[in-house]
Amino acid sequence: MPTVRFPAVMKYYVDNQTEFEIQGSSVAELIENILLRHPALKPHLFDSQGGLRRHFNIFVNGVHVRDLNGMETNLSEGDRVILMASAAGG
Repeated sequence: MPTVRFPAVMKYYVDNQTEFEIQGSSVAELIENILLRHPALKPHLFDSQGGLRRHFNIFVNGVHVRDLNGMETNLSEGDRVILMASAAGG
């Protein structure tokens, strides 16, 4: 199973976990399975039109999904998926 990692600021929505294994043959399926288990997370990941929020980034084995196959990026046993919110400041 792939392992997913969340930023510490979002662990409240996933039972205080920052990392756990979850089924998913693609990034989209993995996210869907996360939301089945942790539905309160949905408005933090997706906008009202159902698109991934612009400030949210997803990496598979260190590569941004926009450089792979987006949400349809295939996942394999042992893959590491990192969900990361962009930060801005000055």
